Amino acid sequence: MGRWSRRVAPRFVEWLAAAPGSAWIDVGCGTGILTGAILEQGEPSRVLGLDSAPGFLEVARARLDDPRATFVQGDAQALPEPDGAVDVAASGLVLSFLKDKPGAVREMARVVRPGGTVALYVWDYAGHMQLMRHFFDAATDLDERARDFDDGIQAPVCRPGLLQRLFREAGLADVAVTAIDITTEFESFDDYWAPFLGGTGSGPKYCMSLTEPAREELRERLRARLPTGPDGEILLAARAWAVRGRVGG
Repeated sequence: MGRWSRRVAPRFVEWLAAAPGSAWIDVGCGTGILTGAILEQGEPSRVLGLDSAPGFLEVARARLDDPRATFVQGDAQALPEPDGAVDVAASGLVLSFLKDKPGAVREMARVVRPGGTVALYVWDYAGHMQLMRHFFDAATDLDERARDFDDGIQAPVCRPGLLQRLFREAGLADVAVTAIDITTEFESFDDYWAPFLGGTGSGPKYCMSLTEPAREELRERLRARLPTGPDGEILLAARAWAVRGRVGG
């Protein structure tokens, strides 16, 4: 999913329209995709990227040689910043993986100064995330067990109404949600299918749990249902939901 998240992050930063010179924290920064967009577009005074995975942090440091950026290992639900230390707390495609989602939003709000912004975005797994919906709809037709891996079912927070409620219950004001829509292009069916053989992520984990005959049956079911252009290309829609709120005071 990384190649598609690179398209969402700049539009998310643009939507936030934070004041130049703001101090940011990127919660669950991974390999630095959102941090990079903040540095390129947000004109920050500093950005702290935090992630629990040392390997991701190494990649982020290597990619983003910028004195305004610092990367540290830590817990998204126990941020290493004092109260009111930053102007913007942001997070990209992380909320779905956190056990205590309300607690994580409250912790982001804690480190933001009064009047500052808390914001994040998640994939719309249950709706306009066609590359995943086609996969899991085909898989479920063949095997009800696929529902146990389907983020559209297992990650119900990825809906606009639930995101709004989560932010309001955390005490944030002026809560707003927007859709960020992109197109995902695949040169061929093999280009679409290959990532599902990697074993990382819900779809690939399910795919690689299958026997070889069952995986081949799923492959052919998907090949038949995906919209394919005259040269074999596949164009699918993808949507992320972004939510922001203001810290009161």
